[in-house]
Amino acid sequence: MNDLSYRGDALTASHRPAESRPRPARSGPFGVLDVGSTKIACMIGRGESDGKLRALGFGWQKGRGVKSGGVVDLDEAERAIRAAVGAAEDMADIRLKSVVVNLSCGQPESRLFNVQWPIDGRAIVDDDIRRVVREARARAAAEGRGTIHALPLGFSTDETEGVSDPRGLYCDTLTARLHVIDAATTAIKSLAACLERCELGISAMVSAPFASGLATLVADERELGATVIDMGGGTTTIAVFAEGQVVHTAMLPVGGQHVTNDVARLLSTHVAHAERLKSLYGTCQSSPDDVRELLPVPMVGEAEHHIAKVPRSALVSIIRPRIEEIFELARDRIETSGVGRAAGTRVVLTGGAAQLVGVRELAAQILNRQVRLGRPFGVVGLPDAASGPNFATMIGLLAFATGEGQTMHDLDLSAEPPHGLFARLSAFLRERI
Repeated sequence: MNDLSYRGDALTASHRPAESRPRPARSGPFGVLDVGSTKIACMIGRGESDGKLRALGFGWQKGRGVKSGGVVDLDEAERAIRAAVGAAEDMADIRLKSVVVNLSCGQPESRLFNVQWPIDGRAIVDDDIRRVVREARARAAAEGRGTIHALPLGFSTDETEGVSDPRGLYCDTLTARLHVIDAATTAIKSLAACLERCELGISAMVSAPFASGLATLVADERELGATVIDMGGGTTTIAVFAEGQVVHTAMLPVGGQHVTNDVARLLSTHVAHAERLKSLYGTCQSSPDDVRELLPVPMVGEAEHHIAKVPRSALVSIIRPRIEEIFELARDRIETSGVGRAAGTRVVLTGGAAQLVGVRELAAQILNRQVRLGRPFGVVGLPDAASGPNFATMIGLLAFATGEGQTMHDLDLSAEPPHGLFARLSAFLRERI
C-alpha cells in the first residue's frame, strides 16, 4: 500500500467557480473525513488536470459516539471512523496518515477583523502577509478557544482597495480584512484525540458549512451573495458567501435527528421506525388527503403485532413545527450577523434533512428568499448514493484539499512555529495538558 501524507492550508478563501474548476493547485491523492452525528464518511480522491475531482475510495458508517457534531464516546467514534476509513483505504489501495476533517462542534464563532500593517514604502513580501494573519489570530484569541480559519477576504495598499494578492506592490500601509473562525479548544482536542486513536493526523480542519458551500454553490452565487444552510442530523450550519468568499458562519444545535426524536416521542414509537416514517411519509406541507391516509405505527413496549394506525396529518403536525423552528433560528442568525445585505436573496439548502418534501417551500416562506436544493457537483467514481445533499460536506472537503476555496497556495499562513527550546517545550505541554 502507498503512504499518504498531506499538509493542508486551511487559511484562505476562494474566487473559483465550483462548477468549472480550473486545474487543481494540488493533485493529491488526499483523504477527507466527514464526522457527523448521523454518519461518518471517508473519501480518498484526487484532482484531475481538467479540474474534475475523482474518488479513488469511499466508505461510510452510521454515526456512533458523536452528538451535535462533537465526540461524546471515544470508543464508539473510533470504531466507526476506523470502519469508514478502512473501507476507503481498501478500495483505493492507499494507507492514510492524515485527513482533512470537518468541524461543526465546539460552538464555532465567526468574526471579521481589519488589520493595518506598516510597510514604509517598500515592496510587500510573504512575511508581511504572515504577520497580518498572525495579528488577526492574536486579536481573536480568547481563553478556551482555538482558531480554525483566518481567511484573508481582501487587501488594500494605501488608498487602493480590492487587491487580492498584494505581494510585490509598494505602499506605506497594508490593510487586510480577515474572517476568523474559532471553536472551543476542548472540542477540537477531543476530535484530535479520537483521530489519534485511529492512527490519523489532521492535515487541515475545515468549517463544515464552508465545505458544503464549496460543493454546492455556483460561481455567480458566491460572487453575488448566497447563504448555504446545511441541515445535518445533530446540527444545522450556516455559511454566507459574498464576493467569492465566505464572510460568515454559524451553527444551530438542532437538526434532522431532533425531528426524528419528536416523531418517536409524540407517536410513542421506536426511534428507528420514527426515522422510517419521516423518510417515507414525512413532509412539511399538508394536504386534504393527509387525514384519510393512515400510517402503521408500532408502539413502544407493546407486542410486535400491536400496531396503531395514525393519520398522516399527525406526522405532518409534528415535523413542520420543528422545521419552522430551524428556519426561524437561521433567519435570526443571518439578520443579527451584520452580513444580511451581503448574503443576497439566494439560499441553498443541503444536508440530509433538506431532502424532506416541502422543506424548500417552507424555507422560502420563512426566510423570504429564493431557495433551491443544493446537490454537490459530481465527483467522478463516486457511487450515486454518495452524491446527494447529505454528502455535500465530504465532497467540499475534497475540493478544499485540492485547492478550491484557497488563494496564495505557495504561502503557508499557519501560525508561526515556536522558536527556542523553552518555547517549543511550552507549546508541547500546552497541547497535552
